[in-house]
Amino acid sequence: MDLLDAPLATAEFLAVDTETNGKGGDACELTEIGTVLVGGGELHDRWESLVGVRAPLSRGIQRFTGITQAMVDEAPAAELVLPDLAELIGSPPRRVLVGHNVAFDRRVLRQAFERAGLEWPDPPAICTVALARRFAPLVRQRKLAALAGSLGIDVEVEHRALADAETCARVFCALFKRLCANATTVGDAIEALKPTRRRTQKPKLPRRARLDLPDFGDLPDTPGVYIFRNAEGQTLYVGKSVRLRSRARAHFAPSAPAGDWTAQAAIVDHRPTQSELGALVLENRLIKALRPPGNRKLKKVDPYVYLRCRFDIPFPILEVAPEPAGGHAVNIGPLRGRASAAELKEQLDSLFGLRHCPRSLPRRYSPSVYGQMGRCLSPCLGDLDPNLYRRRLDEALAIFTGDGDGGAALLAHVDAQMRRAAAEQKFERAAWLRRRHGRLRVLLERLGPFLRAAHTHPRLVLAPGPEGADLFWIVGGRIVDWGPRTTAEDAVERTRAALRARADPYVPADEVAELRIVSTWLATNEPPALDLSGPPGDDEIAAFVAAPVERPALV
Repeated sequence: MDLLDAPLATAEFLAVDTETNGKGGDACELTEIGTVLVGGGELHDRWESLVGVRAPLSRGIQRFTGITQAMVDEAPAAELVLPDLAELIGSPPRRVLVGHNVAFDRRVLRQAFERAGLEWPDPPAICTVALARRFAPLVRQRKLAALAGSLGIDVEVEHRALADAETCARVFCALFKRLCANATTVGDAIEALKPTRRRTQKPKLPRRARLDLPDFGDLPDTPGVYIFRNAEGQTLYVGKSVRLRSRARAHFAPSAPAGDWTAQAAIVDHRPTQSELGALVLENRLIKALRPPGNRKLKKVDPYVYLRCRFDIPFPILEVAPEPAGGHAVNIGPLRGRASAAELKEQLDSLFGLRHCPRSLPRRYSPSVYGQMGRCLSPCLGDLDPNLYRRRLDEALAIFTGDGDGGAALLAHVDAQMRRAAAEQKFERAAWLRRRHGRLRVLLERLGPFLRAAHTHPRLVLAPGPEGADLFWIVGGRIVDWGPRTTAEDAVERTRAALRARADPYVPADEVAELRIVSTWLATNEPPALDLSGPPGDDEIAAFVAAPVERPALV
C-alpha cells in the first residue's frame, strides 16, 4: 500500500530535527541528527548521532548549538550515519517525516544524502508549523519552544537535535487528534495542511516602465553602499548591502513597497567596500552627512543592550539601555539579553552599595529596603559623603575598564570578598557572597565570553568580505582609521598613527550610533582582531594583516 493511502490513525511517524554549521547553500553541512518514532499518538524509540564535517565550525554556531569542534571531529562521517536514518525511514518510505519547518530539514538531509552518494528516501512530510497554523490558530508565536509552551509542554533543552525532535514529536501528538478529525489518510492530512490562497481582488497599481528605471549595469554584486539620486543630482536614498546590484534592484521589484523617492530616482551610484562592516559604517556616515529624505530611522532589532553609567547627575547610577551613552559616560557591552543585563546591574548595585533607584534621587527620611540590608549606601538620606559613593562606583566600573576580562575580574572580586568575610568570621556574609558567586558565574556565561567597557581594549580588526577584507583601527571605542587590507608597511604605519591619536575615552553624542553598529557587528561575527594595548611589534602587525581569513558566503 502506498504510504499516502495509509490510514492516518495507524500510520507511523518519524519526528526529526537537524543541526547544521549555520551556513547556506552548498556550504551547509549536517552536524547532528535526532529522531523520535511516533505511533498511536505516543513517543517510542529515539535515535541521535553527531555527524563529522569538512569545514571548521564558527564560534558563533558552536555557542548557539552547544556542538563544539571537538565533538564533530570525533563524530562519524555522514556516509556512516545516514544509512541508519534511511533504515528508520524505510525504502520505499514506511514512515512519515515530521518536523518543525520540515522543509528546511528535508533540504538539509537531501543535500547530505546526495553529497554522501546515497539515495534519498524522499518520504512524505508533515510540518508542525502548518499543523499549528491550521489547528491552533490563536497561538501567535510559532517558534518551537513558544508553541510547545502554549500547548503545556515543558522545554528544558533547545538547539540540540534529539531534544528538539522530542519537543516536535510532543507538539505533533498534542495536535494529532485534531488532525485525525479532519483527515482519514496520510495523503488527506498533507493536503489539509497545504496553505490556502485567498483570492481577493486587489487594486492594480500602475507599474513603472522599464525605461524609467535607473541604470544598474555598473553596480557590482559585492559589498558596499548604493546612493539613489534624482535627475538634478539630489540624494534621495542611501542603502548598504553585501550584494549591491541585487539589493538596489529590489527597491523597484513589483512586490516592493512603493516609496515616494523611487518615483524620482534617476541615477544610482555606489561606493564599494571590502566587508559588510565597512558597508554598515559607510552607510551610517553618508546618511548623517547627506540626510536623504528616503531614509528613516529604523527600529532597533538586535538583541544587544548596554550597561552604562552617565556622570551627569550626583550619585550616578548603573542603567541598562539599548544604546550606549554619549559624552561623559562608561558603556559596558554589548550584552546579549536585557533580562540578564538587568540582573547583572542588580548584582553590581548590591555588591558595591550603589543606588537601586532611578536617576531622580528621592529624598527619604529612613533607609530603603536595600539600605536596611546593607546593600545601598543610601544617598537619599542626604548625609552621605559623595566621595565615598564615587569611590565605590569607580571600584565597580574598574572591573570592566581594565585590560582583562571584566567577567573574570568580577568573579575574582567576589571570591576575594568571600574569603575576607570568612577570615573575619562574618559567616552569613560569606555565605551570601558564595551564593552570589555561583549565580554570577551562570549569568556571565549568558552575557558573553568577554565583558568590558566599550572604550577600552584598542584593537586592529580584520573584517573579511567575499573578495577582500577591511581593516579597522578601533581606539577609545571609536574607529580612528579604516580601509581595505593593505601592505604590511602601511598597516604598521597606520597602527602607530592610530595609537598616537589617543582618542578621548568618552564617545561624542554624534558617534553613538556608529559605536553601536560596530560593537554589535563585532559581537555577532567575532572577526580576527589584534590587541593593540601592548602595543604589538611590527612583525606581529605584519603577520596579522597577511594572515588568511575565512570568507563569508554571499547571501
